[in-house]
Amino acid sequence: MDYDLIILMNNKGFDAESIMSETPNIINDADKPLNSTNTQKKRVDINVLKARAKSIQDKENLKNSIAIIFLLIAFGAAGIFLSI
Repeated sequence: MDYDLIILMNNKGFDAESIMSETPNIINDADKPLNSTNTQKKRVDINVLKARAKSIQDKENLKNSIAIIFLLIAFGAAGIFLSI
């Protein structure tokens, strides 16, 4: 049965011995660590996070305020235009 498989593989252009010799050795790569340097966790200051969140929220509030003011002006202009 194994002999038939090798014959079929040779007929389709595959050589079992060359495929097995070309297979990379994965075991040695798996034993190595990804990073050899020691990584230390950086501490985050809560005040920095709060300040960053506040600045993002202030930008969003400014955009919302501008949109509301624009809509009020548009409605006021439309009301004046339609009342004439």
